[in-house]
Amino acid sequence: MRIAGAGITAVAALALTACSSSDTASSGSSGSAPAPAPSSSMSAPMPSAASGSTDGVTTNADVFGPACSQLPQGSAPGSLDSMGPQPVASAASTNPLLTKLVAAVKATNLVDTLNSQSAITVFAPADPAFAALGDAKFNELAGKPDQLAPILQYHVVGKRYDAKGLAAAGSVDTLNTAGGPVKVEGSGENMTINGAKILCGNIPTKNATVFVIDKVLTPGTNK
Repeated sequence: MRIAGAGITAVAALALTACSSSDTASSGSSGSAPAPAPSSSMSAPMPSAASGSTDGVTTNADVFGPACSQLPQGSAPGSLDSMGPQPVASAASTNPLLTKLVAAVKATNLVDTLNSQSAITVFAPADPAFAALGDAKFNELAGKPDQLAPILQYHVVGKRYDAKGLAAAGSVDTLNTAGGPVKVEGSGENMTINGAKILCGNIPTKNATVFVIDKVLTPGTNK
């Protein structure tokens, strides 16, 4: 299994992606026959962060968190609309909240690995989370891919979850199996991942659901 590469998949998570829309149901025809029920994929209201989905796939309407407003708007690079159709690493590379994560992923040559995964969840530390490590430590890790990869792997789950799915699971295993499971507590705006707060969650990308968090997770802590 190409776990080592996928570790960086956390980066991909960046690709924070896409906030947008639901179609309105078309009105029924006149007469006694009832109007056709709206298609769940086109006309029905988009599921909220509270309702979740059965496969972990989210839409722009599901995105939540205080930092989501910092993303570019419309179709600009790094916006939800721009990131949504892209695989996670490519999406993250345009996200203004994830420049440090993207640099870490590139340093470990994990871009292609993350982009090639079919369905994953990425816990993506925002730039301030990496800044807390200090530039010296970050540069040291970037120069040692064998040490950085396991850390990045601990931010990637080999299954796609939305916020509701994570809350129901309570804990999830990451690609870094030696690091132990990641603990999920709370729900919605109050959810934490190993104690890290969610800054912008349920971000959809082509192959991943991304949760931007406020700290770098440490394998083996589960706190």
